[in-house]
Amino acid sequence: MKTFLISAVTALAFVATPVLAERMAAPEGAQVYFVNIEDGATVSAPVKVVFGLSGMGVAPAGTEKENTGHHHILINRAPLGEGPDGAEELEYGLPADDNHVHFGGGQTEVTLDLAPGQHTLQLVLGDMNHVPHDPPVVSDVITITVE
Repeated sequence: MKTFLISAVTALAFVATPVLAERMAAPEGAQVYFVNIEDGATVSAPVKVVFGLSGMGVAPAGTEKENTGHHHILINRAPLGEGPDGAEELEYGLPADDNHVHFGGGQTEVTLDLAPGQHTLQLVLGDMNHVPHDPPVVSDVITITVE
């Protein structure tokens, strides 16, 4: 009985512990960037954002192919890997919420309906499971002002 109880507790602990995502390698020199806006820009709503990528290819989420990924945009939050949930973003993948927008269909642009005021944006390339590559392929964080 004692052996069964220890086995059951061990199994439960294993199941209850989140599994770390294995990060796919990014080739040296891979870059993601904003094509049509830059840091400090003043723009009108809605805001069209075009994503650029060099050194890798774009593939929809769920596609297992070396040197590919799909875009995510971080809005009004700390840079990737920083802030209260930063470590989890790198270990378990990017959540889907108002501050983490996914483009799992392989999209390379978006029109954002941002409220007037200042906003920060950062592009992040994620692998087939929304996990940032190793090393992460990220843009600089830019600040824009929406009129």
